[in-house]
Amino acid sequence: MIRLAAVQFTPQLGEPEANIEAIGKLLDPVEVDVIVLPELCTSGYFFESRDELAPVAEAPGGRASSFFQRLAEAKQAIIIAGLAEVAGGCFYNSVFVFRPGIPEPLIYRKSHLFYKERFVFEPGDTGFPVIRDERLDISIGIMLCYDWRFPEVSRVLALGGAELIACPSNLVTDAWRKVMPARAIENKLYVAVANRCGTETRGEETLLFKGCSAVYDPWGEMIALAGAEGDRVLISEIDPQPCRDKSFNEFNDIFADRRPELYGALCRPQP
Repeated sequence: MIRLAAVQFTPQLGEPEANIEAIGKLLDPVEVDVIVLPELCTSGYFFESRDELAPVAEAPGGRASSFFQRLAEAKQAIIIAGLAEVAGGCFYNSVFVFRPGIPEPLIYRKSHLFYKERFVFEPGDTGFPVIRDERLDISIGIMLCYDWRFPEVSRVLALGGAELIACPSNLVTDAWRKVMPARAIENKLYVAVANRCGTETRGEETLLFKGCSAVYDPWGEMIALAGAEGDRVLISEIDPQPCRDKSFNEFNDIFADRRPELYGALCRPQP
């Protein structure tokens, strides 16, 4: 069994030092194998310009990146954290994956930008990674918040061997609570949603982040749930083995029964 922590956290906008310190205190007593933190967990979310974002964005080896790498080594855990990334003069809403014994983080850049993110971030160009960890005997796929709206994302990750999808998030709607269990059951894998809570106000607009971080099992059942408010570490034990058998009776297998030769055809009205 693998011990998984989905972390609900409320960052302060534009205060990476304070956020890193708070995350460190929250995780200090936590002893697990995999830790999933929210989207943009060290910076906050609601930036109005690239100039405002620039001071808190970083490349691998930056303040937050170095902190999480040290923490991964100390806890011998995989740490999956949403960070604002700068690369080649561009800014990305990214997930960094830190692994003990591997000095450089794997980076996923958000493919589907939500709402006003498009004014400060570039669309991601990394594709959808699946990390195979032999030490833990698990394969982890990464998606980021609004990516959940696109079933192609979780299916691509599942076809790539993912047994757990980690989804750092800053969710402001409620629809995802209906859909995340579907993403789990339609691919027969675990889904861990690490959402933030709290509010951010810019001018006359306030975003309310919905919390309710959760973990769903391969049958779409919720096995851990946080409240709508407050920082919380949800700890679950998960077993990747059932995710490797995609059958659900003696005749049907959700991957073997696929008909990909038909999926590219356009639907046309019939006379």
